Amino acid sequence: MSESLVVCDVAEDLVEKLRKFRFRKETNNAAIIMKIDKDKQLVVLDEEHEGISPDELKDELPERQPRTFIVYSYKYQHDDGRVSYPLCFIFSSPVGCKPEQQMMYAGSKNKLVQTAELTKVFEIRNTEDLTEEWLREKLGYFH
Repeated sequence: MSESLVVCDVAEDLVEKLRKFRFRKETNNAAIIMKIDKDKQLVVLDEEHEGISPDELKDELPERQPRTFIVYSYKYQHDDGRVSYPLCFIFSSPVGCKPEQQMMYAGSKNKLVQTAELTKVFEIRNTEDLTEEWLREKLGYFH
């Protein structure tokens, strides 16, 4: 198999949008959903959502294609009453999508994480896994 791993660049306007998203002042949950433009070999903006819960976000994701990189700003209520707003990178890699698509997304994931300067990186194989309980459990490892 002579396919080389394709690493896509991140579109300049998306880099700027991610930078602004990191420093947003709003206190609601919000998401930036990204996909790969295969022809341009660029990670581009797909959708933006304000005030979206993890369960609502799950409904926005396709079940069988790995078109999904998500940066999610989540209002996290700590057990001691404190509130924080962690930025989470969620990579949706459903079972059953085309291998060349999976390779392109997997190859580009690290570059996108570095570009957006994210540290909370999670992967889901089944979109049904994306629930508030799942996210709180994952974030519990960081706090």
